[in-house]
Amino acid sequence: MMTFHIITIFPKLFRPYLAESIIGRGIKSGRIKTKIYDLREFTKDKHHKVDDKTYGGGPGMVMGVEPLSRALKEVLKGKPKNKTLVFLTAPAGKEFSNKLAVTWAKKYEHLVLIAGRYEGFDERIISVIKKGIGFPVQEVSIGPYVLTGGEIPVLIIIDATARQVPGILGKSESLEESRYGTGMPVYTRPEVFKFKGRGYRVPGVLLSGDHARIDKWRKSRGNK
Repeated sequence: MMTFHIITIFPKLFRPYLAESIIGRGIKSGRIKTKIYDLREFTKDKHHKVDDKTYGGGPGMVMGVEPLSRALKEVLKGKPKNKTLVFLTAPAGKEFSNKLAVTWAKKYEHLVLIAGRYEGFDERIISVIKKGIGFPVQEVSIGPYVLTGGEIPVLIIIDATARQVPGILGKSESLEESRYGTGMPVYTRPEVFKFKGRGYRVPGVLLSGDHARIDKWRKSRGNK
């Protein structure tokens, strides 16, 4: 079973999505598990402050190393180091892909995902994770753009990785990308769709009944 550990300052953002559809069913079936940690609970001041101004000046605030270190120490306690990976969501991180999702689902039992906010993290948290706590850590990006926070990237990583866990989709055949790659065009009824006097047809090869030709056509259009 794979467990996703989410460290965030907005825990309520995650619960509705994780309770629905395929991910929700996977959690109910016990094939995957999610744990959400409110970073503010690991602060020691009365205002539960998780950020501060950046040294050297500049706009915006930075997530502090102290509450993150306390949270990670708690979350990682007792976890096997060779089966656990920590993620920091960051625009400049390694770009996430379906190939990575497949690898992580096979290799790890625990994925710890930290949803960034503000201008990012105090850089020292990476060294704390690697040297102080002793776990592998990776900065991950979902694309070459900047969002207001890491909550959406964390949900994307969970969704893409969870569906690679055996039994989540019900049938292994549902993982079309494992056979044809991503982006393969698909069609359903009606065979001819008419709109403003024009007919839009399903490609003839898909109606041929020739499974070898259909398989070849799909492989030629998927992105491996």
